[in-house]
Amino acid sequence: MMALPLQGVRVLELTDGFGDTAGRFLADLGAAVVRVELPGGSASRTAQPLRDGVSIPFALRNANKRGIVLDLDADDDRERLRLLAQRSDILLESFPPGFLATRGVGTADLCRVHPALVAVSITGFGQNGPYRDWAAAEQVLYALSGVLSRSGEPGEAPLLPPNGLIDESVGVHTAWSALLAYYDRLHTGHGQLVDISAFEVIVHGFDPGFGVQGSAAAGRSEDFPRGRPDAANFYPVYRCGDGQVRICLLAKRQWQAMYEWLGRPEEFADPKYDTIPARFAASERLNPLIEQLFSTYTRDDLVAEGAARGIPIGGLNTVAEVLTTEHFDASGTFVDAEIAPGLSARVPSGYAKINGERAGLRSRAPQLGEHNDQVLRSAGADTRDPISAPQREPGARPFEGLRVLDMGVVVFGAELGRQFADNGADVIKIENSQFPDGLRQSKRGAALAASVAWGHRNRRSLGINLRSPEGIRIFKLLVEEADIVLANFKPGTLASMGLSYDELAAINPRIIVSESSAFGSVGPWNKRLGYGPLVRAACGVSALWRYSDASAGLCDGSTVYPDHIAGQVTATTILATLIHRLQSGRGAAIEVAQADTAIVQLGNQLVAEHLAPGSISAPGNSDPYSAPSGVYPCAGDDEWCVVTVRDDADWVALCGVLRRPDLVDDPRFATDELRIAHRAEADEVLAQWLLLHTPTEATDTLQAAGIPTGAMIRLPDLLTNPHLTARGAYIELEHELLPAPLPTAKQVAHFGALPDWPLQQAPLAGAQTREICEEVLGLSTVEIDTLVHDGVLQPPADDPALSPVSSTV
Repeated sequence: MMALPLQGVRVLELTDGFGDTAGRFLADLGAAVVRVELPGGSASRTAQPLRDGVSIPFALRNANKRGIVLDLDADDDRERLRLLAQRSDILLESFPPGFLATRGVGTADLCRVHPALVAVSITGFGQNGPYRDWAAAEQVLYALSGVLSRSGEPGEAPLLPPNGLIDESVGVHTAWSALLAYYDRLHTGHGQLVDISAFEVIVHGFDPGFGVQGSAAAGRSEDFPRGRPDAANFYPVYRCGDGQVRICLLAKRQWQAMYEWLGRPEEFADPKYDTIPARFAASERLNPLIEQLFSTYTRDDLVAEGAARGIPIGGLNTVAEVLTTEHFDASGTFVDAEIAPGLSARVPSGYAKINGERAGLRSRAPQLGEHNDQVLRSAGADTRDPISAPQREPGARPFEGLRVLDMGVVVFGAELGRQFADNGADVIKIENSQFPDGLRQSKRGAALAASVAWGHRNRRSLGINLRSPEGIRIFKLLVEEADIVLANFKPGTLASMGLSYDELAAINPRIIVSESSAFGSVGPWNKRLGYGPLVRAACGVSALWRYSDASAGLCDGSTVYPDHIAGQVTATTILATLIHRLQSGRGAAIEVAQADTAIVQLGNQLVAEHLAPGSISAPGNSDPYSAPSGVYPCAGDDEWCVVTVRDDADWVALCGVLRRPDLVDDPRFATDELRIAHRAEADEVLAQWLLLHTPTEATDTLQAAGIPTGAMIRLPDLLTNPHLTARGAYIELEHELLPAPLPTAKQVAHFGALPDWPLQQAPLAGAQTREICEEVLGLSTVEIDTLVHDGVLQPPADDPALSPVSSTV
């Protein structure tokens, strides 16, 4: 077994719901995670879907952990918790605010016992603010975060995206935040409290309305204040001989290839159809032509023909088909493993590969109290040797002193590099003027794309032609003093340039090289183009993101998922490797496939389908495991509210709000199972009441009764949301080329000791070329001028070496 980067890091986990996925990710990366449950076990042990009495979510999210039971109402067990905290590095807890503190074992209490402890609280809405005590559920967070308002078909109810994506996304950001604070502790000796609100994570990190969005920014709901954006034809889906395929015609050359394949129809000969808006406007005439052409092909034939012609095409896979896809077999995305005693299944292994090996599932989730004797016997003083790291005073940004060479592009690349730039690293964006980053090409007539301002802030830019031998030589000189190289090209691209991990590690053994792509470097799909809509279609996300299995259309056209989350997964894996490098002195090769991110996050449905074939389908807005639940119209024009009645207690509370005590014992509604069996009647009871109230009124009233409820929020309303305002969620980002400041995240997690992100404006392409070559490489003015004249270095057009006077010297 390979040496995982977090081996030796100890994590104490007291979560039930939000946060358990964070512990699983840290455990995948090698941390020793001890899960603490209260007597009787966590509620998540019965979370649906269940198969053979086993909760699939619990089994997946708690693999690779050890489990114990402590009664926190007993003095002896509280003392045992304190002893465990003293020998832990990171604490994860998701109890309601105040639950642990009233028992004398709150995060602040445990940090006083162990000042080096990083204590992370993960709740629906955080430790303060007007929503602090609200009940959170995935559906509620989709509504409140602005995601729901962009999902669905015009004229229809907004549509909830698939379940599971939010829990996993919150877990990834929690793992990142915990390691960021732990990395800081290694350099300062001080732990800290970290407050994570799942609401803010989804607002800022899932598919942010005010953040990097790339080409999928079309259809943002501030442009469609009522109704859902008509986004289906941005990435249209067509029927073919054995199913459906999706195409992504973004570049002019891709459309021209499609035009040739169609036989050059005269009605589309006008050059205006080289643009996406013109094709979108003509979709009613264009789509039938393409569907007729595709009708005689199979999905595989269309994908192959598209690849030959340079047209991005991907098959639409159902959840069942994903489980038997040859590529995912070859890539190691799935593993057949025991997930509970006597129960084995085909499960997603894990997010990332390190040095070619998967950091994933190694052992099943623990039975209740399974490791009490083992763990509690060893509780006591920490006898490990401390990790040696350069020391600095608390309050600095954690990555100060690190240098990152960033070749990443578009949404994924921007998000990944930004994690390091915002936290103090010197991130040098490598740019070639002949092949500009796709974000720089999406200006829509403005001097600078908003996505560039959001995504490239706090960086420096080096213009260099890496297609020249001299450019490669310059890059390798930079590698000598760098810490991290980031790239998300097609697999094999770095190696073809002479920049593989092995070649770069020979120059600098401490270098960490991260390569990401759509489907990874291993398997028959490894060369497929990496557009997010094709990844979603291939991984089963799109098939579940529609109103029903019978729906012809897909409703994921206006999202950028999984780009942002895959970038966060990659950043977390790199950070774990940085921690390991403090001990080993060596870097590593990291690989993250966006498809693997989506499949891990859809794991509940995939495993449930494997264990009971045919059981998983697109649920639409109805939660198959609770009723009443869903998206309901409220008073007003296109106003909606999400409500989830989780259990009998919620039903009793709802009957109280509705002033219908007679319904509590109604034989149709007396249990969860009966309410699901009589879903239509249960929904009608709630729907009639909601029609009399605005979404805000309904949310306030039902949340006061403890029922998970969320008004559907549109993106502009996030900026004035009272909870986000109280927690300082937004700040203004200025850029001299923008007409007005942009709202942007001030920070996502709330750290006790880390500063907020700086807001240095994004550079123009190549803006710091001369500065970097002088300061980092020590090149003289004459050397730089020569490299500029030769086209190796590419500073901005106003560089002195490009002036007419300079060119005649």
